Amino acid sequence: MTVSQPVRSTDPIAPSSADVPTASASASASPSASTASASADVPPAPAPTRRGRRRILVPLVLVAAVGGAAALGATRPWERGSAVAEQPTLRHGTAVVEKGSLSSGIQVAGTLGYDALTPVVASGRGTYTALPAVGSVVKAGGRLYEVDGRPVVLMTGDRPLWRDLGPGVDGPDVRQLERNLVALGHADGLGLAVDGKFTAATAAAVKRWQRALGVKPTGTVELGGVVMLPRATVRVHQVAAQLGSPVGSTAALTVSGTDLVAVVRPAENQLSRFKPDGKAVVRLAEGGTVQGRIRSLIRGGGGEGDGESGGSGGDRQKTVVTVALDDQGAAGRAGPSTVTVNVVGDTATDALIVPVTALLALDGGGYGVKVVTGTTSRLVEVRLGLVADARAQITGDVKSGDQVVIPT
Repeated sequence: MTVSQPVRSTDPIAPSSADVPTASASASASPSASTASASADVPPAPAPTRRGRRRILVPLVLVAAVGGAAALGATRPWERGSAVAEQPTLRHGTAVVEKGSLSSGIQVAGTLGYDALTPVVASGRGTYTALPAVGSVVKAGGRLYEVDGRPVVLMTGDRPLWRDLGPGVDGPDVRQLERNLVALGHADGLGLAVDGKFTAATAAAVKRWQRALGVKPTGTVELGGVVMLPRATVRVHQVAAQLGSPVGSTAALTVSGTDLVAVVRPAENQLSRFKPDGKAVVRLAEGGTVQGRIRSLIRGGGGEGDGESGGSGGDRQKTVVTVALDDQGAAGRAGPSTVTVNVVGDTATDALIVPVTALLALDGGGYGVKVVTGTTSRLVEVRLGLVADARAQITGDVKSGDQVVIPT
């Protein structure tokens, strides 16, 4: 007896609808229908013809194909929750298993600007008679501005001066002054001890300093003659005072550091990517990149750096991340501008990489991929590594160049 064979599809993934004939009349040839005919004394139906046997087998193949497509859809993690009725309409293609590098870094828009903006409030009394130009750089011992024709000098310290300093005065403000006099070279050979006591040696060093400035050597430091700032070198960022206006309690000017930094305000769900001292790559607006590292993260910060763009009130409440740059020359040529900061995350090198859509969730846990060879395919269990940018690192019985099934 000749047995007909079910129609086979040349597609290794699912049978083609073009190869499957219509099976609308197949229900009349079911076994239950034949039994009912025999019990009713009706002459037995003739044996199925070759065409009849084919029509019985095709629906079974079709049912198996539909079930297989549904099972395939149910095991794909990105399609869970889809209507089962829609699964047979899925179409599939293939993707090549690639070998290369994969990184979990993210890109965030930011700005390039000078960091550590610091307001400078003039103390004492008098009238502004000279002010610096925006962008000028002042080092410790140099003149920041001028009041009543006398220079106001930058020195390094965390404590602002609040009184005149002279013989008989002791305290941490005196110690700051003595430390600066030694650093600037005005105490050489005087045996000045940095002890916070205004001695004869301290007065002698002050006179040397005053002569170098071209002012009367009194040996005392009047309130308002020195500005103490944490940085030894500052850049004038903004000038608020006006020539001829009196010294007041508002900031005369704003200074910053001399290094450019990249500043970003990431979303809350991105903060975990920013690790202390983590690596970053800053892409400049005019092209080119600068390597950097994450220097600080201030939650709800108002904006360390990037004084060029104030931003909205809402932006100022976001977490501020500052990235220090390795090449100040390249950053300086770009100047304050918008940048893209690429935060370097975990990296996998020499890895086998597939699209995440190729992953199949296995019944017993874990993942697999369907590897296609010619007109056949096989399910291969794989171990999942780094996942980034809709691609996944895998290890298992696969190799570079293999074709894996993906939905299209």
